[in-house]
Amino acid sequence: MVFAGMLFAMVNVINQYLGFKMQIASTNVAFYQYLIALLVMLPWLLPSHIRKNLHSNKRIHHLIRVAFAVAGIQFWTWALAEGVPIWQAIALVMTSPLFATIGSALFLGEKVNAARWLATLAGFIGAMIILEPWTNHFSLVSLLPVVAAIFWAAYSLMVRDISHYEPPENIVFYLLILMTPFNLAVNLENFSWPDFDAWKLLLVSGVLTALAQLGITRAYSSAEASFVQPFDHVKLPLNVLAGWIVFSWVPPGKLWVGAMIIIGSSLALAHWESNTQDNSADKS
Repeated sequence: MVFAGMLFAMVNVINQYLGFKMQIASTNVAFYQYLIALLVMLPWLLPSHIRKNLHSNKRIHHLIRVAFAVAGIQFWTWALAEGVPIWQAIALVMTSPLFATIGSALFLGEKVNAARWLATLAGFIGAMIILEPWTNHFSLVSLLPVVAAIFWAAYSLMVRDISHYEPPENIVFYLLILMTPFNLAVNLENFSWPDFDAWKLLLVSGVLTALAQLGITRAYSSAEASFVQPFDHVKLPLNVLAGWIVFSWVPPGKLWVGAMIIIGSSLALAHWESNTQDNSADKS
C-alpha cells in the first residue's frame, strides 16, 4: 500500500506538470494515462480472466459505478491542471470516506451512530481549515478535489453494494475495461495527439498507474482491509514531498492541522465500520 502511495504521488506531480505547466487538457491527460495503464495490465487480464469475468448479472451497476470512478478521475485531473497545490488537493480528496458515511446512511440504509456522525463532522471541519472559504484566497477551483472525493465515495458505495452479488475479479475487470471508453467519451471535444515530450511523461504516468493498481490489489488480497487501509494515509506526506520537489510548494501549517483531523476522522470511521462488520459476522 505504501509502494502504491509512492507511485501515485509520482503520477500526481507528472499529471499536474502536464496540465498546469504544459497546458495539456486534463481530459487528454486522464484518457492517455488510463489507456496506457490498461495496455500494461492486459497480460494480467488476458487470457484466463476475460472468459470467466465477462459474465455478470449486474452490468448496469458496473456501468454506473465506473461512471462515478471516471467522474472522480476527471475532476481530480482538472484540479491538478488548474494548479490546485498538490498538498491541498490530496488532503481534500481524503474526505471521501466522510462522504461515504453520509451516502451509506442515505442510500444504503445503514445505521450510523452518533459517534460516526461526530467523526464525519470533525472531518469536514478539518477540510474547512484547509480550504478557508471565509478568506479572500478561496476560489471555487479549490473545491474540485472535494467534488472528486464525492464521486469516489459514490463509487465506493457502489462497490460495497455490488460486492454482495459479484466476485472481486468481476469488479476489478469491469473497472479496468470500461474506464478507457468512458474517458474517451469525455475527451472527444479536446482530443489531441501529444508531442514527444508529453508522450514520455504520459507513458511514465500510465505505467506507474498500472503498477500502483496492482500494488493496491496485492495489498488487499494479502491482508484484511482494516489492516491495510490506514497505510493509505501515507500518501499525504508522499504527495507533499513530491509537490515540494517538482513545484517547490511548501504547505502552510493549516494543512497539517486540517489533515490530521481528516485522517483521525477517517481512521475512527474505519475502526467503527470494522467492528460493525465483525459483530455482524459473529451474530451470523
